[in-house]
Amino acid sequence: MTARPATPADAEAIAQIYNQGIEDRVATFETRLRTAADIEKWFDGAHPVLVVEEAGEVIAFGATSSYRPRECYAGIAECSVYVARNARGRAAGKVVLLALFDAARAAGLHKLVSCVFPENERSLRLIGSLGFREVGIYYRHGQLDGIWRDVVIVEKLL
Repeated sequence: MTARPATPADAEAIAQIYNQGIEDRVATFETRLRTAADIEKWFDGAHPVLVVEEAGEVIAFGATSSYRPRECYAGIAECSVYVARNARGRAAGKVVLLALFDAARAAGLHKLVSCVFPENERSLRLIGSLGFREVGIYYRHGQLDGIWRDVVIVEKLL
């Protein structure tokens, strides 16, 4: 299992993995499935996107994106990690996060932030083991399928 920088050629595989996360309803407020064309927009040259491969197949990805548009937040990025259903529980998330930390530092970032559903205990355990700090909870932060959901706010200083 190895991590590497993603390219637009990986967009279809990333979309498939992300769509599994959307369908599972445990990792994102998003409900619209994504296409490769949607994912290609992530490659802005400023925010690292990585994939994990095993036996030539993309099984996980980690991506950073803009946190806020104000200049004072330029060194901060949101981050997300998704692992293909058939690869969960085998450390692909850890592999991609460790590589994402290095890539984010190299891109000039000094902090990663994310919001995680409280019920997503596996993700909270993983990120906690890798140095993310729980900052607090946003209550009723967004709606998923018409239900207001809370999220745990986390940060990692790089």
